[in-house]
Amino acid sequence: MHTVFKKMPLKLIGILIGGIWIFHGLYSKLLHGIPRHELIVGRILGDSLAGLATPFIGIGEILLGCWVISGHFRRPAAALQTLALISMNTLEIILAADLLISPIGMVALNLCFVALIWYWALCEKSPDQSRLH
Repeated sequence: MHTVFKKMPLKLIGILIGGIWIFHGLYSKLLHGIPRHELIVGRILGDSLAGLATPFIGIGEILLGCWVISGHFRRPAAALQTLALISMNTLEIILAADLLISPIGMVALNLCFVALIWYWALCEKSPDQSRLH
């Protein structure tokens, strides 16, 4: 992992990761700050469900971000984030590639994001894991 992240406290990395989820849930989906997100959801779930599903996806992203920021159960949080990103990226590339700015760029960026997530999850025991040992 890059030395910038090695020197950064894990709590701050958690805030960074959680903030990314909260930003995309709140700004991109709930506040329609990036309308393309709803178009992508429409491609995947159908246009008739996009208006209803997009805010629910946003709420899920916000809750995931809050979980990460809490620092509790880091490994399950990392596993869920990895599953979510792989699922979203796969569906987006298969069903909505023309709506993406750069499918290859999205995958590359999300691979870096997943690496950071797992660095955060594995580097230090979370408060919950410390109580178990």
